[in-house]
Amino acid sequence: MNRRTYLITMAAAGGVSTVAAQPARNPIQLHVDLDVNPAQENEMVSNFRKVFRPTISKQPGFVAVTLLKLRNVMAGDFAKNWNYRLIISFQTEEQRLAWVKTDDHQRAWPTIEKTLRGNKFKAVLYDIV
Repeated sequence: MNRRTYLITMAAAGGVSTVAAQPARNPIQLHVDLDVNPAQENEMVSNFRKVFRPTISKQPGFVAVTLLKLRNVMAGDFAKNWNYRLIISFQTEEQRLAWVKTDDHQRAWPTIEKTLRGNKFKAVLYDIV
């Protein structure tokens, strides 16, 4: 069997991803910088792991969620109070907006928000290219 025949056979059997199998749109990514009260960091991380992440993971179009803790600012200006970053990715912005309207979001987000102080958070939306 030559290489071309092999690749066609594997693609037909689902063994090789093809360009046509890729989503029509690139996912979106929301970066939310959080001003977490230092006295409530453990509570916030626990709520993220036990409530927020399991809840958002079940949503249609969900791609990924990551919680980052600021270690060091390497260059440029950065507001000192933004000590965590929540990165949420969905296949489309419409799916993310639908998640925000759900009862699940109304239960999960407050477990994070109650640990925030001051300006609480800022959010920036990106398209993944």
